[in-house]
Amino acid sequence: MISPLVASGFSRKVFVASGFSRKVFVASGFSRKLAGVLLLVAIAHPVGAQPPAMERVTFDEAVRRAVERHPSVAAAAAQIVRADAALRLTRSTTRPTIDASITSTTLNRGVKFEEFTVTPQTQISSTVNLAMPLFAPADWARRMQAQDTRAIAELSVAEARRQIALAAADAYLSILARRRVVEANERARDVARAHYDFAHQQQVAGAGSLLNELRAQESLSSDEVLVESARLALYRAQEALGVLMAADGPVDAAEEPVFEIPADRPAEPGGAFLPFRSDLKLFAAREEAAGRAVRDSSKDYWPSLSGIFQTQTITPSPFFLPGKSWRALVIGTVPIFDSGRRAADRQTREAAQQEARATAAGGLTQARSEVRAAREAIQSAERALGSARAAADQARRVLEIVNVSVRAGAATNIEVIDAERRARDADTAAAVAEDALRRARLELLTGLGQFPK
Repeated sequence: MISPLVASGFSRKVFVASGFSRKVFVASGFSRKLAGVLLLVAIAHPVGAQPPAMERVTFDEAVRRAVERHPSVAAAAAQIVRADAALRLTRSTTRPTIDASITSTTLNRGVKFEEFTVTPQTQISSTVNLAMPLFAPADWARRMQAQDTRAIAELSVAEARRQIALAAADAYLSILARRRVVEANERARDVARAHYDFAHQQQVAGAGSLLNELRAQESLSSDEVLVESARLALYRAQEALGVLMAADGPVDAAEEPVFEIPADRPAEPGGAFLPFRSDLKLFAAREEAAGRAVRDSSKDYWPSLSGIFQTQTITPSPFFLPGKSWRALVIGTVPIFDSGRRAADRQTREAAQQEARATAAGGLTQARSEVRAAREAIQSAERALGSARAAADQARRVLEIVNVSVRAGAATNIEVIDAERRARDADTAAAVAEDALRRARLELLTGLGQFPK
């Protein structure tokens, strides 16, 4: 819905230069340079140059470009990259790792037994370790939770696209509605100008009064104020659409969108049409991820098992040990006491699960309500639009009759002004009703998950 902006009153003065004169002083080099600069400015920005034409786009094009170019979608997409990094980090804890080390040891003196060196003064040892988790339930659980986080990030991007598409659609429909308001106010202004011209001619010819002329002029001035206010509101809507599309300037709507409404279907217990909505998908994914985290809490109490294979080379070789050796180790870890940390983690996860469950249930209830309300709004808006258009046609016919009557002397000046205002208000009401119907249809498609496609 829109509400026409009605200004209390303002005046605007436009100063248009009819021409300019230029004096070139050649007495100094500075004057010649200044004259050249002024000439370049005059050539680059000639007086009366027209601004570039405003870009006009279709409804589908506006939505598509807004979804592709808006910065918030790119920011949401960055969350996928971050989730990928977190997933790779958790996967690394469940996969083999290899590391190597080199140690050089120098003693103050070596140890010898007869002519044999037992411990050399300088010794270099190199070690290669291969470690592999054999049984790590807690790490495996964290890997699955990281996968859930990445899936949620992808759904968040889809929801961000949906929100941007809705914002672009709202701005597009606002342009159409405010353009209708501009047209209604311009028609009222044109009628008021014709009435003022007639009243002025009558007053000059001595057949009318100054009071009638002033009343007609006051009506014309008020209509001009409304025209300027409506044009400004239209321009702001065009600027809003341009911002959503990441365009360098305002963008205008080129056509009336056609929203194909699906036939009514009986309400289904599970809401089979609702899984098409990205917001409900996101709520469900968060609830599932929170439930998995709660179920995996018990794995924090399970033991873990890891294997290590280690090779070692010592140069020069020790007297009592081989220079090259290897060993295999199996290390088991059993968590015994952690001062309540795991219990606190489980409690936190349960709270997150309850919150996600409540959010999903509320979102589902809200979505079903939106569908029912949108269907009812369409029916109401269609009835209201029919009445509004009939009222606008009737008001225009009344205005035509009153205009003819006042020229024939059968109606007063006040009746003309009243008929003008009623016609303008009826046209504005019709524009509001048209906008209400367009928005109701869009709300139904959004509620059914069919917009954006």
